Amino acid sequence: MIAPTRDFIGYAGEPPAAHWPNDARVAVNFCLNYEEGGELSILNGDDRSETRISDVAVEARIGARDLNIESSYEYGSRVGYWRIMRAFTERGLACTVNLVGRAAEANPVAVAEMVKAGFDLQLHGWRWIDQETLSEAEERDHIARQIALATRLAGSAPLGYYAGLPSMNTRRLVVEAGSFLYDSDVYNDDLPYWSPDHPGHLLVPYSLDTNDSRFGRAERCYQVGGEFVEYISDSFDLLHAEGAGHPQMMTVGLHARLIGRPGRIGALHRILDHMKARGDVWICRRADLALHWAKECPDPRLNT
Repeated sequence: MIAPTRDFIGYAGEPPAAHWPNDARVAVNFCLNYEEGGELSILNGDDRSETRISDVAVEARIGARDLNIESSYEYGSRVGYWRIMRAFTERGLACTVNLVGRAAEANPVAVAEMVKAGFDLQLHGWRWIDQETLSEAEERDHIARQIALATRLAGSAPLGYYAGLPSMNTRRLVVEAGSFLYDSDVYNDDLPYWSPDHPGHLLVPYSLDTNDSRFGRAERCYQVGGEFVEYISDSFDLLHAEGAGHPQMMTVGLHARLIGRPGRIGALHRILDHMKARGDVWICRRADLALHWAKECPDPRLNT
């Protein structure tokens, strides 16, 4: 396959002005990756246990369960998630939930609270797995099942998709589904841009550096919450300064089983308070950001 097209030039140092609401210098979107229950497990029909992104360093158990990593994931949905919810709702803020379909089925109480709080749902795969392991027909079916579930839960079809581990078919299938404005399976810019392969389909870059997953990586890990605060704040402050000339965007990735721990949740509170105190910031949902960009910076190919 040739697509997706690689682009090494981008905006060539002259990005468009997004004109964020209230003349904000930077739009900040927090994404809570809700994956607990959708990870690799023989209980989900997989041939091995999960190994990724937790406080438990384990190797996959083939054909068997790993109770340690299962419990680590369960902490996210049982405890950490609620701490993150309070951090946002106590400040009157909303974030985006990268929602795994199977995880939503495993904890409908948590999902109901997301929707009640006004969080938007960005689909994150029916299972939190490498989509390349699926056939095209299986992945198409998974996307359809996610749309149906999220529409039932939130009352409207979701606008965004983030596989995390996309296949060569993912973007084409997302566009084919017909209900998505954007996907986030790119890391190559600080601002949204229109897909070179699919006119009218927006790409809203995600970030793995401004992301608490660095607490759960074997290499270059954060050890304490203060390191996360320092890195996120440094990133935000630079983007805020640049935003005086060209409004900027920032994504912060969160995981309930990581940032939701007692020794780390304070870091999220400090980050949110730092951003609010700085001013000229739009802390927003990802769907709202994408809709605003599409209005202010429409795809010129659709106007010819």
